[in-house]
Amino acid sequence: MNDVKKRYDFMLVFDVMDGNPNGDPDASNLPRVDPETMQGLVTDVALKRKIRDYVQITRGDEEGYDIYVKQRGILTREQRKAFEALGIKDEEEKSTTVIKDAREWMCANYYDTRMFGAVMSTKKYNSGQVRGPIQLTFGRSIDKIMQGDIAITRVALTNADDTAKKGEVISEDEIEARSGQMGRKSYVPYGMYIAYGFYSPTFAKQTGVTSTDLDIFWESLINMWDLDHSAARGRMATRGLYVFEHDSTYGNAPSHVLFDKIQIDKKEDVQVPRSSKDYQVNIKNEMPSGVTLHEVITF
Repeated sequence: MNDVKKRYDFMLVFDVMDGNPNGDPDASNLPRVDPETMQGLVTDVALKRKIRDYVQITRGDEEGYDIYVKQRGILTREQRKAFEALGIKDEEEKSTTVIKDAREWMCANYYDTRMFGAVMSTKKYNSGQVRGPIQLTFGRSIDKIMQGDIAITRVALTNADDTAKKGEVISEDEIEARSGQMGRKSYVPYGMYIAYGFYSPTFAKQTGVTSTDLDIFWESLINMWDLDHSAARGRMATRGLYVFEHDSTYGNAPSHVLFDKIQIDKKEDVQVPRSSKDYQVNIKNEMPSGVTLHEVITF
């Protein structure tokens, strides 16, 4: 699955247990949901963050595998590296040729720019725009999820007077007696999610994607949760990865036709799923001519 000249469509299945896979800042960080169906959602941006973090941790010190969109990064600082490496002067920055050269340097040196694309048309260090060959959809849970929100406590205070009322003066003994603060923690008891993705060889040619890049991408989809463990995330894991490989650059069948060949449902005797064992996978193995299904991970 590393022929950069072939099209790939893929289906990523992952689950979460007692964790928040993607909090919504507009809803007090509750797990994201479709308000009409109450199915859980995980944005494409959140999934790409996990992939970026995995590549940065495992390959970040290798040439060509730096990450452009870093945690708390400054994008123009990364773009400045391209201008410095190319020896571009300030008065040359707006030249079409300079922007093209900077864009190519960014693609060659940053894995996520090469794979996902980037908007780098900033006022300073303009490096143009890149449309990446890898595109991802939102992850959506198969069934409704419950947005859990529980109270938590801690015995320590951030500041000595945190429990004091406005204008109140309390003694050290009173501070110790009152110590402890309340908080909230959002979570999903259990949810099985499906996200879809697409690889376009046409755009890969423009950004310079290599067969190694593709190998790393599939590797990241399998292992990215293991390098992102936290109390907030609970237990998350990739439960299924199904890759449809086309013989041609432009594809041998529509992606929706291929995705419909994989059906994941709750088992008949399960009312409230709490494990991947509560689901079953049914695959229609008759593939259109020129398409091969790789069951990289299945359950």
